[in-house]
Amino acid sequence: MRDFPGIVLTATIWTYWFGVGVMIHRVRRKARARRVVVPADRIERYMWLLWVPVVAAWMALPYLALTRAHPLLAVPEIAHASAAYAALRWLAAACAVACLALTIDCWARMGRNWRMGVSLDRETELVTTGLFGRVRHPIYALSILLMACTVVIVATLPMLAVGVVHVALMHLKARNEERHLERTHGEAYRAYVAATGRFVPRLGARRPGAAGR
Repeated sequence: MRDFPGIVLTATIWTYWFGVGVMIHRVRRKARARRVVVPADRIERYMWLLWVPVVAAWMALPYLALTRAHPLLAVPEIAHASAAYAALRWLAAACAVACLALTIDCWARMGRNWRMGVSLDRETELVTTGLFGRVRHPIYALSILLMACTVVIVATLPMLAVGVVHVALMHLKARNEERHLERTHGEAYRAYVAATGRFVPRLGARRPGAAGR
């Protein structure tokens, strides 16, 4: 029996990281940035030692679950036997596709300001439109949600472990970028932080005049 939620998820994740590759190529070509993939910031270089295997595992594990290459990597039988869980997996697959679509919109809004990490050699502009007007790190928030969808669909211990590390890295990366943006943009960014949430909108807050990534 074909695992259609798993197929949708795998295609979504691969498309997501293909999109990241396109963004890297675009930024390097237009901005002639030397450090687009390897972070210039020392803290992010240390984080990169974990990011690379996390991304590789995130791309590989859903595919290996589809192929049932090993019992430890295969989706549990309850995913197919339970109607409720099967419906939940389909819902997670639809949510994953929505995350991809919203992320593409965020990439388009960032344009040449997009970076894999903190940019030390060039000051980037602050983006204020779309989801950036409500959340400081919508791309990271969507990445966390996409990872949650992955764990629901590929309910294995290795995938759960990758998810935990991914969420921890997202929080560390967001905090590090916020420190950098505060140093760069000063009071304007501090006011923005006070008016927005890091990963979810802050209820009752007015729309800020500046946004982070």
